[in-house]
Amino acid sequence: MTERLAADAAGIARAAALLAAGQLVAFATETVYGLGADATNASAVAAIYEAKGRPRFNPLISHLPDADAAFRHAQADARAARAAASFWPGPLTLVLPRRDESDIAALVTAGLDSLAVRVPDHPVARALLAATGRPVAAPSANLSGRLSPTRPAHVLAGLEGRIAGILESGACGVGLESTILDLTGPRAAILRPGGVSREALEAVLGPIDLASGTGGDVKAPGMLASHYAPVLPLRLDAETPEAEEAWLGFGPEPGGAAAVRLNLSPAGDLVEAAARLFDALHELDDTAIAAGLRRIAVARVPLRGLGVAINDRLARAAAPRG
Repeated sequence: MTERLAADAAGIARAAALLAAGQLVAFATETVYGLGADATNASAVAAIYEAKGRPRFNPLISHLPDADAAFRHAQADARAARAAASFWPGPLTLVLPRRDESDIAALVTAGLDSLAVRVPDHPVARALLAATGRPVAAPSANLSGRLSPTRPAHVLAGLEGRIAGILESGACGVGLESTILDLTGPRAAILRPGGVSREALEAVLGPIDLASGTGGDVKAPGMLASHYAPVLPLRLDAETPEAEEAWLGFGPEPGGAAAVRLNLSPAGDLVEAAARLFDALHELDDTAIAAGLRRIAVARVPLRGLGVAINDRLARAAAPRG
């Protein structure tokens, strides 16, 4: 059975004890729910892969309570220090050279010499990290490749009975995974768009590349071509829904006879759309399947600001599944 823990002092203490014992605990961050394990315990980290059915070449993010703790495991240059000062705690993951003295398990990095670290901005996550006293490896708390969870019910739908506990903290505020910024090379590169926009990062760090494709090593989570997928296939950049399609809208609603429809943001607000994306896909997937529909048509979302991250997730959700 999975223990359902209240997000209070007793629940946090119990969750920290489970992590210390090598067990898996789901917990909320400001982005999505993470599936946590003691990052220094290789057996516990292996249990994440087993619970999620996650490919072992897809590395994990290590969560830490503050920048000082993160930089004890990863080498920070001046760019990393500026990024941390501007965006931590918050939805930004930095990929940095791993320190030789770090005791984070090699399985966390999938054999790479870099390390992905983040300081989350959620009171429960930060309290849990402080109580645990060690880095916590935590991918999204869902079966690998499926929709990311933004509510406790999403976690339990896929992982109940497969993990030791869940700290139930309601819905996540950002609702979209962290931006992953690679600082291992001479030029900064975004490996995964997310909760911090490219424009915001460039205002602090100067020009930043946007990684394209998934060739070579997978250096960070969320870079597989097919990822974040609902059960039903998606048709992107749709103008109106067709017969036997559910509708996921953005902005003003079009015509069409879709019996099942949701709108990420009727006002065309990208922040609202990002926060609602995975929650809406979960709900739409369930209701569309129950209604006997065969596909989800998705309205066009502009490629600016958080729209870049939203389109990244939608493209991976719509990719051919192998």
